[in-house]
Amino acid sequence: MFNQNPINVGLVKTKNRLIKSKIPAPGTKKILSSLKKNEVRSMHGQLPIIWKKAEGFNIYDISNNKYIDFTSTIFVSNIGHSNNYLKSQIIRTLKSNLISTYAYVHKIREKYIKELVKFCGKNFEKAFLLSSGSEATEACLKIMRMYGIKNKKKPGILTISGNWHGRTMGSQFLSDNSTQSEWIGHKDKNIFHLRFPYPWLYKNKKDCNQILDEDLKKLSKKINLKKDISGIMLETFQGWGALFYPIEYVNKLNKFCKKNKILIAFDEIQSGFARTGKKFGFEYYKIKPDLICCGKGMGGGIALSAVIGKKNIMDLPTIGSMSSTHSANPIACSAGLAVLKEIKKKDLVKKSFLRGKLLKKKLTEIKSSFPDLVKHISCKGLIGAIIFKDFAGKNTNEIIGNICEKCMQKGLLVVYTGRESIKLGPPLVISSEAIIEAMNIIKESIVEVIKDN
Repeated sequence: MFNQNPINVGLVKTKNRLIKSKIPAPGTKKILSSLKKNEVRSMHGQLPIIWKKAEGFNIYDISNNKYIDFTSTIFVSNIGHSNNYLKSQIIRTLKSNLISTYAYVHKIREKYIKELVKFCGKNFEKAFLLSSGSEATEACLKIMRMYGIKNKKKPGILTISGNWHGRTMGSQFLSDNSTQSEWIGHKDKNIFHLRFPYPWLYKNKKDCNQILDEDLKKLSKKINLKKDISGIMLETFQGWGALFYPIEYVNKLNKFCKKNKILIAFDEIQSGFARTGKKFGFEYYKIKPDLICCGKGMGGGIALSAVIGKKNIMDLPTIGSMSSTHSANPIACSAGLAVLKEIKKKDLVKKSFLRGKLLKKKLTEIKSSFPDLVKHISCKGLIGAIIFKDFAGKNTNEIIGNICEKCMQKGLLVVYTGRESIKLGPPLVISSEAIIEAMNIIKESIVEVIKDN
């Protein structure tokens, strides 16, 4: 849907941005067309920009135009693009002539696992490393069901409609997206979905908990909640809109789980590793989950994910029954260790929290500036979203895409979700000045696109 033909947008030159060529940069269309011949179309559809390099919170294209990045390569580059310490540790490991070991042990693995568990907190004791977020949620699903078998429960899993857990079979069963999971050909009869408590569905805490009460009551007429449910998986915030649950909702759900000996797991793949202004997003709910799934930001750009939890749960799989070819490889472990050290050294949990206050303030101003267009804004730490109302008689997704494209032309990259939101998540090293600049660009882009429509 995005225009690949370069157009004149005028010179943009600030401390954080430089647009000096036509946009998209000349040569972009040729590269995308060539790639399209050999690569599956499912990998395409984002804004037409060819990345040349990335540093800190900036992206550079093939014409050396400089952009403020509010994507973090979709919330991966928490410690900043091309972090010098991360690079040094990867290079050091490469020079050691040890790249892959499968399940055989190396010293970096021992050190990283120890530091990772320590970083997660007292409630967590063991970790299982993998390569992708989908792998982590699949492994978590398996562990929860093994827990159910051990405790003479049926393999039922509760999850939330509208949440997103990945693109593999188990993760798509959990996600409850009928369009995305149509290829499977059937539904898992032991996975049950509760409604997500969207902020526009309730007016107060009582109404919020009523949604949960109604759903559990309805489900109890079909199954025995205590005997048929082994675990529940929650996406810490609903991805497309960075929407967190009301704390009352999660607390009530947690009490239900404890009462019925049901495991509670959080999908922290987007929200972990300081992204939300806390180490992990579940901390906002003031509960202690049994399991967490991690990925994205934990490797700083290197493929790394994990399931982390209590040892009596994590050790349910027997020796050799759950492993992964690239699990805990030296490169990934050295990257993971570097991320943990950088989060601590640069105090990124605190910085994310403080910068997040500024981001939320500016998002609130955008909502106030466009009351007829913006339905809701969400923000915790450096993850946020603008959720738009329907544009009467017009294609809402197309107009939102136009806003994203206009931002790119002005030197800002935001996340085009393909639905009624624009998602925002800069590297955690971003400056306050760049946040203010980015929010002004979004305002300008909304004004210009609406004027044209």
